Amino acid sequence: MSPEDTLRFGYRSLTGYPTRTLLMLLAMSIGVTAVVLLTSLGEGARQYVLNQFSALGSNMVIVLPGRSETTGAAPPMVGATARDLTLEDALALYRSSAVRHVAPLIVGTANVSYAGLSREVMILGSTAEMQAVRELEMAQGRFLPPGEAERASNVVVLGAKVKREIFGNATALGEWVRIEDRRYRVIGVLSDKGQSLGAEISDTVFIPVASAQQLFNTEGLFRILVQARARESIPRAVEAAREIIRERHDGKDDITVITQDAVLETFDRILTALTLAVAGIAAISLGVAGVLIMNVMLVAVSQRTTEIGLLKAVGASGAQIMRLFLTEAAMLSLLGAALGIVLAYVGIWILGQMFPAFPLSPPNWALGAAVGISLVTGLLFGVMPARRAARLDPVQALSRR
Repeated sequence: MSPEDTLRFGYRSLTGYPTRTLLMLLAMSIGVTAVVLLTSLGEGARQYVLNQFSALGSNMVIVLPGRSETTGAAPPMVGATARDLTLEDALALYRSSAVRHVAPLIVGTANVSYAGLSREVMILGSTAEMQAVRELEMAQGRFLPPGEAERASNVVVLGAKVKREIFGNATALGEWVRIEDRRYRVIGVLSDKGQSLGAEISDTVFIPVASAQQLFNTEGLFRILVQARARESIPRAVEAAREIIRERHDGKDDITVITQDAVLETFDRILTALTLAVAGIAAISLGVAGVLIMNVMLVAVSQRTTEIGLLKAVGASGAQIMRLFLTEAAMLSLLGAALGIVLAYVGIWILGQMFPAFPLSPPNWALGAAVGISLVTGLLFGVMPARRAARLDPVQALSRR
């Protein structure tokens, strides 16, 4: 029997029992849809986190006050030193040749008001270097002026959303707004950059770091953002930050230094493992579909005993009969996989319309794995019915015994 005859026989077997074929296709397609859709969600989560960290800037090193350490106490088993980072600590980091920009940061919330309109927003105190470190874009005006970081100045840069809600369509540049009990002149408006790690940049305002120290009555910094000169300079920048701060803090290691790449690698490993886990869970449904194929084909063998007996009576061998049934199982698996991929892309499109900010696309390996697993499952569970059909005696099969 030629390969063309084998395929033609399988096609006629499938079309001859449309209800049975439809049920098996549905079972296989649901399994493939689950694999592709869930891996798309996992990959989307990974890409979303990577994009969020990329929005922080490039070659980033973050210095935080306090050193995380394991302790012998009850959970949470994290200890931290109490010494704050100061503005002088931040400026001292320029002593390293590996450092390009240093942006000290103070964070707080306060009421911003203008012409009777008021709302509470996040206040970020920093220096002119923050624009380069965070790659901020201006819609109007300019960012915080360069100069001595220790000097306070009553100027403010508004986020796009804050400007819209307080000024509407009116011009904000040159106007005076009140932050708590202090007046600040608007010198710039940021472009609508969107969110970064949950913080909406357009819903914040920037003031000089010395002004933020006065506003919030604090000398300590929330953190220091450092931009290395190149990707290769990041390890040197990390070591320099530790050494310089240790020297300034009487030889104590009382800071935590993290790099953007290290955080990205950690999240990438976690989310990749999560994607593989949900793909494995979804693949279980393909096993269920394979069991269904086996059961239905076992019933089909009993229903088609006369057909099998006739084939063996005209000279078909047991191996040929087995190949016919395995071809039928393979066709079911491939058709189910194709239908499942179509349904998965329909689901991805629907989710994309509902959550446009969330990137959804199945990884290439997921498509190949879904098709491969469905084919292997179909053939694996098709072996038993095929062997049973191949072992039928032609005389008993023709007499329906």
